[in-house]
Amino acid sequence: MKKLALIALLAVGISAYAQESKKDRKGADIERMSPEQRNQLMLKRLTNELDLNDAQQKEVGKIIAQQSEKREKMRAERMAQKEKGTKPTADEKFARQNQKLDDQAELKTQLKKVLSPAQFEKWESMKKEKREHLQERMEKRREKKSQE
Repeated sequence: MKKLALIALLAVGISAYAQESKKDRKGADIERMSPEQRNQLMLKRLTNELDLNDAQQKEVGKIIAQQSEKREKMRAERMAQKEKGTKPTADEKFARQNQKLDDQAELKTQLKKVLSPAQFEKWESMKKEKREHLQERMEKRREKKSQE
């Protein structure tokens, strides 16, 4: 009887541990980088990939800071809305997507002014590769969730 109780206790403990979500374990103690740190890393990455000169680095740094500020503002708005427990309406979603596309077009025109044609082409190809990589990761997650 004692063995049976011990086995049942172990089974309950193991199943409870197995059901613990990955988010609870991984993201709990990870600290986010500051926006300035992320901007510096992005600028360094672009400098290395696109061979930016000093003048281009300064201009691209300003552009990155502007874009980062806009993203943080939008993120804060979404988080505030999430805290309230309200979902965005269709019009709000449309306005948000429209603003995002406007920001992307603005970024493109700003970078076109700063980068050489070859650098701009390389930046677009890097952006395309990143998008494809993210889509692959999303598909893998969906497959994994559907299998569970």
